[in-house]
Amino acid sequence: MATNIQQLADRLFPIVAAADDDAEVRNIPPEQRRLHTETADLTVGSLHQLMVGAKIEVPEFQRGYVWTRTQASRLIESLIIQCPIPVVYFSQAPSNNLIVIDGNQRLMSIKLFLNDAFELQGLTTYPELNGYTWAQLDPRFRDHINNRTIRCITILKDTHPQIKFDVFERLNTGSVKLNSQELRHGVNHGSLMREVDALVKDETWKSLTGIKSDKRMKGAELVLRYFAFRHSRHSYSKPLSGFLDTFSTANRHMNEETLTAWNTDFKHALSLVNHYFGKKAFKIIRPDFSTAGNFNSAIYDAQMLGLVETASAAIQSLTAPKDAVQQAFIELTADRNFATSVQRATSDETAVATRISRAIEVFNGI
Repeated sequence: MATNIQQLADRLFPIVAAADDDAEVRNIPPEQRRLHTETADLTVGSLHQLMVGAKIEVPEFQRGYVWTRTQASRLIESLIIQCPIPVVYFSQAPSNNLIVIDGNQRLMSIKLFLNDAFELQGLTTYPELNGYTWAQLDPRFRDHINNRTIRCITILKDTHPQIKFDVFERLNTGSVKLNSQELRHGVNHGSLMREVDALVKDETWKSLTGIKSDKRMKGAELVLRYFAFRHSRHSYSKPLSGFLDTFSTANRHMNEETLTAWNTDFKHALSLVNHYFGKKAFKIIRPDFSTAGNFNSAIYDAQMLGLVETASAAIQSLTAPKDAVQQAFIELTADRNFATSVQRATSDETAVATRISRAIEVFNGI
C-alpha cells in the first residue's frame, strides 16, 4: 500500500532536480534563508503622502506606467465600493525607504489621481462620477478614498539580498516576464545602474556589440558584468546571475568619484578593443583572420579585461601592430584550455579565471 501511495505521489508531485541557477540560494547558510517581513494595512492617504514625500521608490523598469486611464479609474471605483485591492509588496531599502516590487501600477494610479492628473472614465458602478477629477469630487468621497486601506507586505532590509531577489522573481508574473537584469535593475536601482544605463548609449559600444537598442537590458548586463569581473572576480563563484546580483547590491549606491573612474576605465577598455579588433571584436577569429559566429560573451570578458589589464606598454599606448595582437589572440583561441573556457561551461569558476588570466598573459607578451 505504501509503495502505491509513493508511486501516486511521484506522479502528482514529481521531484525535479534543482537547476544550477538555484545554486545562489542553496549556497546561502540555512539560517539566512528566512524571509523577514512586516505586514501593515496602510491607508490610501498615507501611501499617497509617502509617494509625494519620495519615501516610496519606484524601480526604473522599462515598462514604466502602462495602465490606461480607464484601468486607473476602475481602481479608484474599486476603492469607493470597498472592493478588495491586491496586496502591494515593498522591499525596505537601507535608508528605510520602501521600494515597490509589486503594485507599481496601482500605486502610480492612486498618486496620479490624487494629484488631479486625470478625470475618471469608464466607471460602471458609479458612472455618475465619470468626468470628475479628485478636486471635483465631493469631500465625502475624498475622505472615503483616503481612509481605505491596502494590505502592504514589506520585505525588511535584514533579509539576505539573494532571498529578496528570489521573492521578486516569484512575484514577477506579468504577461512579459522580466529577465534577470531587468529584475536586478529594479531591486538595485541607484547610482551604479544609472552609470550602466549611460554606458550602453555609447556609440562605440553599440558598434562593437551590435546592440543598437537595449530594450531587454542585455547590454546593461554586459556592462555590469565587466565591472563585476574587473573589480570583484576574486570572489566569483557560479552561478553568474547570483554573482551579479551580489555585486549590484554591494555597489548599488557607488559614490560619484568612483563611478567616474569606472566610466573612464570601461571606455578605455572599449577603445583598446575597438582599435585592435574593430569589427572582429567579441567573436572567435579564424586563422585566416575571418570571424566565426556572433557575439560571444566569454570572448568579451577575455578581450576587454585582457587588454585593459595588460602590462604591455605598446598595447596601452596603441602602438602595437594590430595584426600581431589579432594573431596572438588567434593562437590563444587554438589553446585547448582557453577554447573550452569560451565555448563550454563558460560560467564555471575555472573557465572565468582561465580565459581572463590567459588573455592577460598573451597580451603581456606583445
